[in-house]
Amino acid sequence: MTSQLLRLLEVMDRLRSPGGCPWDAEQTHQSLIKYLLEESYEFVDSVDEGDRAAMREELGDILLQVYFHSRIAQEHPTDPFSIEEVAEGIADKLIRRHPHVFGDAVAEGSADVLANWEKLKAAEKNRNSATDGVALSQPALPLITKLIYRADKNGIELDLPTTEMNNDVPADIAIGDALVAAVVAAIKHGIEPEDLLRSRAREISAEIRRIESL
Repeated sequence: MTSQLLRLLEVMDRLRSPGGCPWDAEQTHQSLIKYLLEESYEFVDSVDEGDRAAMREELGDILLQVYFHSRIAQEHPTDPFSIEEVAEGIADKLIRRHPHVFGDAVAEGSADVLANWEKLKAAEKNRNSATDGVALSQPALPLITKLIYRADKNGIELDLPTTEMNNDVPADIAIGDALVAAVVAAIKHGIEPEDLLRSRAREISAEIRRIESL
């Protein structure tokens, strides 16, 4: 039986090669970014809806983006790489980051696994700051969440605002209402919530680096 992964590689090669598809031949890493984001969000929707058929289809669309970007990367004049190298890199990384599975390290639970992952990641990438490697182009809410998570994991105490909780209301409902109320307040004052939160994320990132420099 022919591997379907190999078949997809051959289809992508045909589309991208001379005599293939003009549209596919014109694409670049930059032009494809919006499609990668769209397909990722569509997969999230399919998971939220519990639609198995849609999940399978959307994963295929995401896989296409990986193959497409890898095919473009293969054509780079000075620093090419292929889908095989991409797969090799992630397989090697998974083995390195799971020494409790592929080595002699011990992890008592998922918390230990995450802690070891962060330590190994920081060592591999020679990171000097908790903010290193945080994707600034991601939406503001996950961005600020990641920065606060990194600060906490690195023992950096930030002076952040807090909201009084009503013990009579479940935390998820109270926090959800507080988030919605903040968005409503921003809109009423003519402020774009995404821009506002992104600005605060930049301030938090700068504060983390300031504390680290002390």
